[in-house]
Amino acid sequence: MNTLTLGAWSYGVKESGSGQRRALRPPGSAKIANMARIFITGAADGLGQMAARLMASNGHRVVLHARSPSRAKEALAAVPGAERTVFGDLSSIEECRQIAANVNKLGTFDAVIHNAGVGYRERTRNATVDGVPLVFAVNTLAPYILTALIRKPKRLVYLSSAMHRNGDPSLNDLTWSERAWGASSAYADSKLHDVILAFAVARKWPSVLSNAVEPGWVATKMGGPGATDDLDAGPKTQVWLATSNDPEAMVSGQYFYHQKRREPEPAARDEEIQERLIAECARISGVPFPD
Repeated sequence: MNTLTLGAWSYGVKESGSGQRRALRPPGSAKIANMARIFITGAADGLGQMAARLMASNGHRVVLHARSPSRAKEALAAVPGAERTVFGDLSSIEECRQIAANVNKLGTFDAVIHNAGVGYRERTRNATVDGVPLVFAVNTLAPYILTALIRKPKRLVYLSSAMHRNGDPSLNDLTWSERAWGASSAYADSKLHDVILAFAVARKWPSVLSNAVEPGWVATKMGGPGATDDLDAGPKTQVWLATSNDPEAMVSGQYFYHQKRREPEPAARDEEIQERLIAECARISGVPFPD
């Protein structure tokens, strides 16, 4: 199984009544729910690592995803208290299937945060082993496959972007097989897909709280040094949605920016568009969406 553990910091292995750590409330946070178990993708750096560190520091049991064994080791070293990692390349349909299988072997999770993403500076279509653009594979198809195959958690959080409002709601040529490549447009499309997927899951799975987050344009590796938004605030909303018992966080089918609801691109709420995206992702990946 593609997992790694960090010895003494592996919660669930070392749990005891007297050995549990008390939760510490991060600055500006609302009420924290009982200690939760969370799986987060793309946790080796950037907002994923920041969110993981915040959750682990508050005593939550965090399982990190990274692309490779070496990145997994780096992630564990950077997130003290993380339970373990699961590694696999999100650009590969087969590896996404394996990631989901390995996550399921670890048991159930209270929340899954779909954080991993590829940015808007891909100069070419950059086809994956499955023949689809890297941006679509990682930002759209991987969250779909993992959602469909990982045992239902109580909460799902999908990272989007303000650029989703520039995405194409027609869903024509999702794999950029006919269109001339446009990096910014491909990224915008994929971030719209993430909101559509979050809202589709909220509708189809009423027992699961499913929401989308705009973390802001922040100075991570993806955002670049010129980003102007608050980096410290970047991971807080996804952590809040995954772990808080604040009534404002205990909702579904919403779009958030800095712990406040925002109106998304209206097309994301269109049920026909939701159904079409799910059908296309199922066709391309070979993974049907479960009831």
